[in-house]
Amino acid sequence: MLIIVVFSFAGTMIAHLTSTPAAPGLAFTLACLVTAALVRPGDLLSLSVSPPIAYFVAVVAAESVLALGNEGFARVLILGLASRLAEVAPWLFLGTALVLVVAVFRGLPGNLRNLGDELNGRK
Repeated sequence: MLIIVVFSFAGTMIAHLTSTPAAPGLAFTLACLVTAALVRPGDLLSLSVSPPIAYFVAVVAAESVLALGNEGFARVLILGLASRLAEVAPWLFLGTALVLVVAVFRGLPGNLRNLGDELNGRK
């Protein structure tokens, strides 16, 4: 999940510096694919819900850095978050969907079965 945060933070900063609105989305999607491929199979269940949370953490950090020194820090931060989340929403769906697809092929259904067994007292 740290990969997603770092890539998303870097993508947001690159987008701000170069006026490339697709940079955070591309970075997030790439990070999702890398993370889904590298995570231990036992952690696939927690990874499947983590990408949007990780992106939010990264964008809050990046927008906070970008809002530093501006008059009305809270206003600048909230407007930056709203606009960034709105422009990256399709990428968030794509990255999360790719994580789920990769996770299914890497063993997510087995993790769900194990969780169900544990919750029902069968293990």
